[in-house]
Amino acid sequence: MADEPSLGELGRLIQLMRGDIRDDMAQINARLDRMVSTDVYGVEKAALERDIADLKKGVEGMQAQRAADADRVTQTRRWLFASVVIPVLGLMLPIFFFLADGKG
Repeated sequence: MADEPSLGELGRLIQLMRGDIRDDMAQINARLDRMVSTDVYGVEKAALERDIADLKKGVEGMQAQRAADADRVTQTRRWLFASVVIPVLGLMLPIFFFLADGKG
């Protein structure tokens, strides 16, 4: 019986355990207070998914605009070639042939 704790000792140990449990519960509650509720998380996730979808649509629109701009540049080059280079060649070739025939 000498190894067994007294009632006073048991009371003190129980009080220490209660204090430890209270401290642990306070830490758990502090962490839970910083947690986001499931409802708020769901709303924020839905908003984030909408934002990502909007950005994706914007990027697709920009890619379509870029393709249209590239096509417009190509068409401008073709028009420039057809309206300037071909008529200049049309004027220069007869002169070239005339000068070539005159020398020979």
